[in-house]
Amino acid sequence: MKVCYAEQMRNIDRIAAEKFGIPSVVLMENAAAACVEKITRFDSFVIVCGKGNNGGDGLAIARRLINMHKRVEIYLACGNEYSGDALINYNILMNMGINFCDVSDFDAFSMDLKNSECTVDALLGTGANGTVRAPLDKVIRMINEFSGYVLSVDVPSGINSDTGEIGGCCVNADETVTFAVYKAGLLLYPAADFTGKLTVADISIPDKAVECEKIYIDTLTDEYIKNIMPKRKNNSQKGDYGKVLVIGGSVGMAGAVCLACEAAFKVGAGMVTACIPHEINDVVQAKCTIAMTIPVNFEHDGDKIIEIMNSFDTILFGNGMGRAEFTAGLLEKVISEAEVPVIIDADGLFALAKKTYIAEECKSEIILTPHSMEMARLLGCTVGDVEKNRFSVSKNFVFSHRLTLVLKGNHSIITSPDGHQSINMTGNSGMATAGSGDVLAGMTAGFAARGMGGKKSAELAVYLHGKAGDYAAEMNTADSMTAVDILDSIHHILPVEN
Repeated sequence: MKVCYAEQMRNIDRIAAEKFGIPSVVLMENAAAACVEKITRFDSFVIVCGKGNNGGDGLAIARRLINMHKRVEIYLACGNEYSGDALINYNILMNMGINFCDVSDFDAFSMDLKNSECTVDALLGTGANGTVRAPLDKVIRMINEFSGYVLSVDVPSGINSDTGEIGGCCVNADETVTFAVYKAGLLLYPAADFTGKLTVADISIPDKAVECEKIYIDTLTDEYIKNIMPKRKNNSQKGDYGKVLVIGGSVGMAGAVCLACEAAFKVGAGMVTACIPHEINDVVQAKCTIAMTIPVNFEHDGDKIIEIMNSFDTILFGNGMGRAEFTAGLLEKVISEAEVPVIIDADGLFALAKKTYIAEECKSEIILTPHSMEMARLLGCTVGDVEKNRFSVSKNFVFSHRLTLVLKGNHSIITSPDGHQSINMTGNSGMATAGSGDVLAGMTAGFAARGMGGKKSAELAVYLHGKAGDYAAEMNTADSMTAVDILDSIHHILPVEN
């Protein structure tokens, strides 16, 4: 599923009309039909229409509901200031003898909202940009306060459809029907908290019209993940499925390494070795019996680590490693000498933040897996700066450092060096728990060791990590979920080979 910005969507609409000959009013009619399909169970409605095409969608929805003999009150926020396709739908309703109300009559508006089962928000759509001004801010607050069920058309009014920012206030929808493709802002926070159930409706725009716009953001889907999942061969041995070296661990944080090692095994890695401090070797061997260990002193055994690391197929650096001063120096050595993919996570990211330029020295692929705070540290900015637009922040960093980036969160974004971005829709709040990131890092390393490359390794790991979390939440609860529950759920959700 594609994800676009508002300007791209306008171009797609134009291409559909100019190149494929689909009248824009037909697209509006199809959009209205898609919305009506979601709310036919209700009998009474308030349709709130702004100017522009979003308001036109609302007018078309009202007409269809009236023809179904539903009770419909139409409230206009712009008088009769319509043009184009919206004007066509306005005139049809006028010719039908339908009466319109004005939202400035707040007493009547609030009463009708209370007495109707469903409110249709067709006020602003993708046109919202900046702070919602009076009187529309009051209209939005009244919709939120007095409505029963709320369906928003394309975008809940007040949300910036590119960035996910809220313009002072926004409609808190129970359901949002967006058209043709996802709008980027709907998948970002805080907007994602206000969309309710989000669906993409087919309004008959051809796939080729979407392809003409060259969209570089996709959502990850079951079908895509099944298609790229690496296959196993009957006539094979463990070396065929990759060798992972996990460099990490410290006193008190042996569990991070164990989780990462076991996760790599769970996604099919053939062999996993933990390069860990002498002090925790016995703990790791007792806890993670399927992994081999190489006990070292990170401060003094850098040359030994460099000597062995390229005999593996991928390297995972930083889990549970601690923040000692020597870590940055060891990371620089690993990056400069690595001939295989390097995944940097957790304390490895803390070390990298001290000199991010060293990432550009790697001869092989690098995959970073920061959450928002770690990303802010890498950029030298605030978490708020990162969250303002996770898509652009990710892309700009990737273009500067030529690597694959997984910006973790709800929803995680994977950005590859060519600028392509994937956003993940699996996962839940229960995954915000200690060790969850170590499991993800281990899964990423496992796929990378199997030769999947940075982009696909990250996509597989992020999507399946989220599905494992969803399975764990379903079997237990999100509140009680631990990283071990996620780890133990992996084998339940891996795609089955045909």
